Amino acid sequence: MNVSIEGQVVEVAADASCRDALREVLSGKKFKTVLAAKCGTTTLDLTATVPAGCEELTPVYADTPEGLDLLRHSTAHIMADAVKRLFPSAKVTIGPSIQHGFYYDFDVERPFTTEDLEAIEAEMTKIIREAAPFTCEVVSKDEAKKLFADMGETYKLELIDAVDDDVVSIYRHGEFADLCRGPHLPTTGYVKAFKLMSVAGAYWRGDEKNPMLSRIYGTAFADPKALKKYLNHLEEAKKRDHRKLGAALDLFSFQEEGGVGMAYWHPKGALIRTILEDFERKEHLKRGYDIVQAPQILKRELWERSGHYDNYRENMYFTEIDEVPYGVKPMNCVAHMLIYKSHMRSYRDLPMRYFELGVVHRHEKSGVLHGLMRVRQFTQDDAHIICRPDQLQEEIIGVLNFVKDIMNVFGFEYSLELSTRPEKSIGDDADWDLATDSLVEALKAIDLPYEINEGDGAFYGPKIDIKLRDCLDREWQCATVQCDFTLPERFDLGYVGEDGERHRPVMVHRVILGSVERFIGILTEHYAGAFPTWLAPVQARVLTVTDAHNEFAEKVKAELLKEGIRVEADTRNEKLGFKVREAQVSKIPYMLVIGDKEVEEQGLNVRMRKGENLGLKSVSEVVELIKADCEEPFKSGGLSYRFS
Repeated sequence: MNVSIEGQVVEVAADASCRDALREVLSGKKFKTVLAAKCGTTTLDLTATVPAGCEELTPVYADTPEGLDLLRHSTAHIMADAVKRLFPSAKVTIGPSIQHGFYYDFDVERPFTTEDLEAIEAEMTKIIREAAPFTCEVVSKDEAKKLFADMGETYKLELIDAVDDDVVSIYRHGEFADLCRGPHLPTTGYVKAFKLMSVAGAYWRGDEKNPMLSRIYGTAFADPKALKKYLNHLEEAKKRDHRKLGAALDLFSFQEEGGVGMAYWHPKGALIRTILEDFERKEHLKRGYDIVQAPQILKRELWERSGHYDNYRENMYFTEIDEVPYGVKPMNCVAHMLIYKSHMRSYRDLPMRYFELGVVHRHEKSGVLHGLMRVRQFTQDDAHIICRPDQLQEEIIGVLNFVKDIMNVFGFEYSLELSTRPEKSIGDDADWDLATDSLVEALKAIDLPYEINEGDGAFYGPKIDIKLRDCLDREWQCATVQCDFTLPERFDLGYVGEDGERHRPVMVHRVILGSVERFIGILTEHYAGAFPTWLAPVQARVLTVTDAHNEFAEKVKAELLKEGIRVEADTRNEKLGFKVREAQVSKIPYMLVIGDKEVEEQGLNVRMRKGENLGLKSVSEVVELIKADCEEPFKSGGLSYRFS
C-alpha cells in the first residue's frame, strides 16, 4: 500500500511495521530520534503494523511535546521497575506523564525519602543500559487479572475491573510488566536524560478515605542539554520565588493570624497595585468601557439562577442577613447583568462594556494555596460586554487585540487555547455551538493560531484562554475570553431592536491580567523583583556621601517629586558603598549619588541597579532619562505611560 511520510509517498508491504515504513524515508540521526508514529490521531509503537488504509504516517520525534510525553511515560515505567528491584514488596499503582515530567505512586512499607532517590536513579541507569525492548501484549481481562494477582499487584486488579473493554494491553520490558495503553519507546535505551525530583504523599485515586501512597516525581528530556536547562530554570525559579522577594522587598505578607489565603499589601506593594490598576482603568476608558462597581455579596437566589450554586458552590462562601441567605461573589458577571437590567436598552446602546476591578472570594483548599498565585481573596480586572449577536465577532477581536497590546508592554509572548464544553455545564447544544463558532471565527479573522482544550470551558460557555510565557519558559494562564448565550437567557436580558421588537443580547466575559494578585506574583518572578522603571514603587534613590550633602539631596528629591518621579533620599550617616549595595538589593532602578563635585556642579552621579555608571548629569537630564525609561515599554503598542 502507498503511505505518505513527510511529504514523500512510499510503497510499504501490508505487514510492514511503522519502523520499517519510516525507514524508507528517514535515516541517520534523524531516524534515531523517532520514538513512535502517528496515523491520523492514533499514536503507534514503532513495532506496530502500519494500519490498513493508513494514508499518512507521521513520525513522533523525541523533542516534540508528544514525543516528550511518550518519553516521560516510558521513564515512569523504568522507575517503577527500579523500585520493584530495590523494594520487592512495593505495590505499583499508576504512573502517568505530567506537564514537566512524570510520577509513579507506590504502596510501600515506609514512605520514600529523598535519600532513596539516588539509589533508584542508579538502578534506572542500569535498566536503561540494558536497552530492553518495550513490547505490547493484548490479553483478556481474566488473563491480566491472573497475571497481576500472581504478582501481588492488587491495585492493578482494581484498575482492570474499571476497564470497559473485554481485553487490556500489558507492556513489558525485561522482567517488568505493567497494565498500560501505551505507546512506549522502542527500548529502555532511548532514555538519554532523566532526573528524579522529589517525593510526596498521595491518596489512592485522590480520595482521602483510601490508603496513603508514596509518590516519586521525576522528569526526562530528549537530551542532557535540555535537562540541564530545565534544572537551571528550576534553580533560578527558587531564587525568583515571589514569596521570598515579596518579603525581602517589603511588598506584601500573609498573616495566618488574620486568616489564610489573603494577602496584606504593604505600602510599596500597594503602590505597584495602584500603578497597575490606574494603567488598566485608563486603557479601558480609551476602549469604550464603562467603570462600574458592585456589592461583595448577593442573594443566594441569584447564584441559583445563574447556575453558580449548582455548578460552583463548593468554591463559594455563604452568609445570612435577616434570615435571607447570601453568597459572597466568586465572579462579577451576575452583578453586571443587574446593572444592565436597571434600564431598558436599545440596539443603539449596544455594545455595553462594563469594567470592574472586582474583589472576589473563592474557597480554595489550604493545600493548594501558594502565595499570590493561589489565594482565597483576589481582584479580577473583570469586564462583561453585552452586545448584539451581529457585534459578537468584532467584540471578541477587540478583546484579543487588547490582550496583545497589554502583553507587549510587559514583553510577554503567549499562546491561545480554545476550551470547549465541559461535562458539568448549563445551556442547550445550539447555543454552545454558536458560542464556540463565534470564538473560532474571531481567531480565524485575525489569523491567530490556537490549540483545542476539550471539555475545559466555563460551565456557561466556551472560552479562549491566553497563556503567557515568562523568562523561564513557564506558562501562566491569565487572560481569558468567554462567550455566553446562556446567562442572558437566565436573567432575561433584552434590548429593543431596530424592528421595535425585544431581542436577546450575547455576553462576553473577559479578563486581561486575570487576578491582579496573581499577575503581580508572575511579574515579581519574571523580573526577579527588578520591576521596570514605570512600575517600580521607588524609581530613584538619592544617596549622599556625607551629611554635608544632605541639604542638596533634599532639594533634588523635592524637584524629582514635583516631576512625578517616585524618589527616596538616603541621608543616613553610612558609607556610600553600603548605601549603594542596599539600593541594589532593593532593586532601585536609579541611584543618584551626591558628593562635593555634584553639589558644586548642581548635578547627580547616576548609577543603575545593574552596576552601570552613567556619570554626572544635571537634574533635568536625570528627569528626562527616567521619563524616557518609563515610556519605552509603551511605544510598540501606541500606549502611553502617563496615567494622570
